[in-house]
Amino acid sequence: MIKQILNRLPRKPSKSAENRDGGSSASPSNASTSSRSSDLSTAQSGNSSATTVSGVTSSTLGLNHGNRLPQAANAKVNGSAVCETLPSFKDVPTAEKQTLFIKKLNLCCVLFDFTDPTKHLKEKDIKRQTLVELVDYLSSVNVKFTETVIQEIVKMVSSNLFRPLTSQPRENKVLEAFDLEDDEPLMDPAWPHLQIVYEFFLRFVASPETDAKLSKRYVDHSFVLRLLDLFDSEDPREREFLKTVLHRIYGKFMVHRPFIRKSINNIFYRFIFETEKHNGIAELLEILGSIINGFALPLKEEHKLFLVRALIPLHKPKCVHMYHQQLSYCITQFVEKDCKLADTVIRGLLKYWPITNSSKEVVFLGELEEVLEATQPPEFQRCMVPLFHQISRCLSSSHFQVAERALFLWNNNHVENLIKQNRKVILPIIFPALEKNARGHWNQAVQNLTLNVRKIFSDIDSELFEECLQKFEEDNAQEEEVKRKCEITWKRLEELAGMKAASNEPVLVSHKTTPHSPSG
Repeated sequence: MIKQILNRLPRKPSKSAENRDGGSSASPSNASTSSRSSDLSTAQSGNSSATTVSGVTSSTLGLNHGNRLPQAANAKVNGSAVCETLPSFKDVPTAEKQTLFIKKLNLCCVLFDFTDPTKHLKEKDIKRQTLVELVDYLSSVNVKFTETVIQEIVKMVSSNLFRPLTSQPRENKVLEAFDLEDDEPLMDPAWPHLQIVYEFFLRFVASPETDAKLSKRYVDHSFVLRLLDLFDSEDPREREFLKTVLHRIYGKFMVHRPFIRKSINNIFYRFIFETEKHNGIAELLEILGSIINGFALPLKEEHKLFLVRALIPLHKPKCVHMYHQQLSYCITQFVEKDCKLADTVIRGLLKYWPITNSSKEVVFLGELEEVLEATQPPEFQRCMVPLFHQISRCLSSSHFQVAERALFLWNNNHVENLIKQNRKVILPIIFPALEKNARGHWNQAVQNLTLNVRKIFSDIDSELFEECLQKFEEDNAQEEEVKRKCEITWKRLEELAGMKAASNEPVLVSHKTTPHSPSG
């Protein structure tokens, strides 16, 4: 009876039972201590649980620059992990080099805080030397990389490169293009390590020992997207390396080519229609210039849509001059490959032609000349009427650089020949602007250039020139008559208003401006 009563009493849980239940009754302090210990052991083992890159196990390392631990813990991680002594490659037999290579890769997954240049100097130098050794090893290796090695390489590169990008604080977020250009670029303090990691990955991609079919499992779409995100870095040194790396990936991994083009498209769309802020547009266009140069003929519809939907609208943002050279090269490549696209390109330029930005207008005129140089007569004739209406407005500009740049078009032999062949349509459009410039433009250089252009038309077709001159005089006389009638109307209005100033009666003015002559 007593035994049965004792059996019903609650028992104190034993330590072994706690362990079996997963330590659910542990105190919060013990739990947090064990958590930090777990984090430390994870980091010391080379961040073996860092971000997932296409099957590579890794916790959030690739996305947030290592998911840095609190300062005290981080210092301990760095000190213990990087100070682990590893032999040099020349000191181990060939059979063990691959194992040592993987160990060194894991060691280089440890990250440091470069915002404080006085911290962990020894550890940072050890990591830098290890990275240099890895670069040298890649250059000397003469056997195909195994899947395990490729996995570890991508893990190390991801842990170092894929991080949140820092930007300079700006008081006014809506900045003009010239303000962005005048700002000093932000140099990443971690560049001493990042540069070697980029060099290492570049050699890996370019190496003949890298099997593209095997590597594409790890250098996958997710990896490419995160690499493209880095193009927004404010450090121009990083963007230069990224440009080379992405171009190598595009050349090596043919299966990724459509995805890379589509992803660059999306970056352009976001830049054009949403943010108008991105640091790497020029570098992306430089890569595309090389890609477009290699397009096979006839051009695919996909490529033509890319021209219409992405490249031409890139003329819209205010900061176009920061990447215009590369953009102009891409546009010209399309016209040279398919001359029928000239009409599309020229009409696209006219659509985004600046109205109040004179410096941007000068840039557009320069690009227009390059496009016209690759344009054939049939395509020129399709767009010449709207084109020369715009050129006429440029000739009439009070900004001398705009008028001067428009007149420089006649210095290009191909453009001049196109104009001469179609002078009967073009001269009547631009003649009023030419004549007004010749008679009274404030800038002497513009006047002289205008007289030269007038002489070209006068010499080649004097009859047409005289017709245009006569029509100009007639139109001018009509304008003067309209102006005179307008002045008479205003004068009569003032007289009537003066006579009825004291009264509140409305003043009515008839449309007649001249009295009828008396009859008889």
